[in-house]
Amino acid sequence: MVIYMKMYDLIQKKKNREHLSVEEIEYIVHNFTSCEIPDYQMSAFLMAVCLNGMDHEETAALTIAMANSGEMLDLSRIEGVKVDKHSTGGVGDKTSLVLGPMVAALGIPVAKMSGRGLGHTGGTIDKLESFPGFSTTISTEQFIQNVNRIKMAIVGQTTNLAPADKKIYALRDVTATVDNISLIASSIMSKKIASGSEVIVLDVKTGSGAFMKSLEASIALAKEMVEIGTIAGRRTYAVITDMNQPLGTTVGNTMEVIEAIETLRGEGPKDLLEISITLAAFMVLGAGKANTIIEAKKMLQDTIDNRSALDKLVEFVAAQGGDSSYVYATDKFCKASLTDKVTAKSNGYITEIHTEEVGMTSLVLGGGRETKDSVIDLSVGLKIHKKIGDFVYQGEALAQLFANDKVKLTQAKERLQNAYVIGNVKPKELKYIYAVVTKDGIEML
Repeated sequence: MVIYMKMYDLIQKKKNREHLSVEEIEYIVHNFTSCEIPDYQMSAFLMAVCLNGMDHEETAALTIAMANSGEMLDLSRIEGVKVDKHSTGGVGDKTSLVLGPMVAALGIPVAKMSGRGLGHTGGTIDKLESFPGFSTTISTEQFIQNVNRIKMAIVGQTTNLAPADKKIYALRDVTATVDNISLIASSIMSKKIASGSEVIVLDVKTGSGAFMKSLEASIALAKEMVEIGTIAGRRTYAVITDMNQPLGTTVGNTMEVIEAIETLRGEGPKDLLEISITLAAFMVLGAGKANTIIEAKKMLQDTIDNRSALDKLVEFVAAQGGDSSYVYATDKFCKASLTDKVTAKSNGYITEIHTEEVGMTSLVLGGGRETKDSVIDLSVGLKIHKKIGDFVYQGEALAQLFANDKVKLTQAKERLQNAYVIGNVKPKELKYIYAVVTKDGIEML
């Protein structure tokens, strides 16, 4: 029996805080994607959702409808339990470049679709293009072959992956309807579900440089996404990680690649290593290769100690056409032509870093995109010398900037100077990881 629906009535239901059925949500997603529902009606519906919310069942239905709106990647020809990871975004976030080779070195297939960055730095795809010749546009057949052969491949998202999400997000972006947990969660998870992996690990950032500024909001988003993944039949874990300061010591595409390589050599910063290993441990646990997180972490640390993760990165880069010699000789990467330091204006402790401003500094230098058509300068960025809790003397270097344009360098220096707050009292030490959310509940760390 065909049930007749009108978008007007569905908007009215959500405005009146009534529950929408799976069929009603599928109707909205399908008909908006096919242009049967006009933007003005969808805008009204999205605003009603922002004001009145959606329950778990509605959010899951929206997610699955968006995932089913286009191509559902079939990974059945890949041997083993496929794992994937997603970050809600941050400054200096290069964990995929670290954890991917570690997990693949344990024989677990990492079949990942990633996007390009829009904002202060490039995405994983942009960073990988620091390797000359590296291609993220390999065919689906080559993608599957690479994962079966070396257990790792990363490609750009196809244009037909969750097209409903792309269309809905574009409307949310211009109608002040972005900041709703159900809409955020469904947007992220629709792409992850469509990407086909059986295990999904979510890195949910919290703090001044994250989309979700408070721990409470980050946990709420994590719970929603884990609930969606569980309903969709995926083993889903969320780790709440700190973004009150940049992750690691570098911000900028090629510089972050080098730092990831250093981490795989056992020479990286402690925060990047700990967060990468923790995220990777849940991928290992979900794939059934370890019985506990402690066991999984030990296995992952071994891949660094015996260099198998570094060797796996070499295999991965070469398999996608890149010059893998750069992994063993990082001085070959293209470098920026100009440099300058940002120094402390007074003695004291670093009490706060306005992390979004650090990200915007990279954007000013040319390391990110202001629009989708912007061209990224992969070589520019910054190296952080002092982080929260460090004591500094007046005139001591806080960070070093790398640029290819004098005007941009001057603008970036002023911006980064204002991102640091120096005080007389040493602040409380920040955690790297605050909580883990699974289908069984929340564990605060």
